[in-house]
Amino acid sequence: MMRTHHILAGTAVALCLAAPAVNADTWRYAFEEALEEVQGKYAQKFKEEIEANSDHEVQLFPFGTLGESADTMEQAQAGILQFVDQSPGFTGALIPEAQVFFVPYLLPQDQETLFEFFRNSVAINEMFPELYAEQGLELLTMFPEGEVCMTTQEPVRSPEDLNEVKFRVMTNPLLVESYEAFGAVPTPLPWGEVYGALQTGIIQGQENPGFFLESTKMYEVTDVITCIGHNNFTTAVMANKDFYDGLQEADQLLIQDATAAAFEYILEYQQGLQEESLDKIREAKPEMEINILSEEERQPFMETATQVEEAFIGMAGESGQEILDQLKQDLEDARQATSG
Repeated sequence: MMRTHHILAGTAVALCLAAPAVNADTWRYAFEEALEEVQGKYAQKFKEEIEANSDHEVQLFPFGTLGESADTMEQAQAGILQFVDQSPGFTGALIPEAQVFFVPYLLPQDQETLFEFFRNSVAINEMFPELYAEQGLELLTMFPEGEVCMTTQEPVRSPEDLNEVKFRVMTNPLLVESYEAFGAVPTPLPWGEVYGALQTGIIQGQENPGFFLESTKMYEVTDVITCIGHNNFTTAVMANKDFYDGLQEADQLLIQDATAAAFEYILEYQQGLQEESLDKIREAKPEMEINILSEEERQPFMETATQVEEAFIGMAGESGQEILDQLKQDLEDARQATSG
């Protein structure tokens, strides 16, 4: 009898140990950049955390492996992908309120204040999740990727210098409005077409964070980089909502913990990244002109912000106004928290 008890106990322990493997799943995660760019670095950390703390596997799909941004969003909404990282720049048609991140000069340039804002923003952590849920998406986090700079063929010192310049923008109505206010001719294009369009002269400019200008070699097909301090590229990590809601609580907590760990990792990773990337561009192309505009030179660009804000409210309505008001309060709270 004693021997039978030991056998049964041993079998129960073996079954308990084997149980996680039986429930192990493979989760698919697509993002808009290459594996060694910021979104890819975040995704790798997220994968590492999930796989270190569970028997689940996370498969990563960098940009281009599953199509353009519109394709991966459709796949995430359909449940083909469990996770997707996509900028609000590409979700503006789905979630008009998310375009608020393209109001120029809304986000601070100071990195400490910026990070404080993204950590604690009520708009990001409490208001946006409801809007994403309406589209079948669980918003896990948003994070900044770096200051956006323009690349053009000619120097840009004022909005007049962008007159009649065909400037590529993401397929985002408010970004179109912003570059019209800057004086350019905004031209929405999927990312996969940008290098060739610059090479052939279909467009003469585009904007992206410094690391992306360096890694995608935008400096090969443009001659001038201009940083006017107007924005910091923001991205959002989402899960398919049906998938997420159907998980056991332990797996939801696993995802939340992995999200938090990857968020802190990616903020640390970005320290000094902009300057390092611009230095690499100078090294690769010494004749590249890189201009950081002074406060005085930025003023005419800054004066367009009110016009773009009004356009945003027109697109996003009352909920957009609520989001904008809360974001401004969150930003003020972040400034006060970091000013001491």
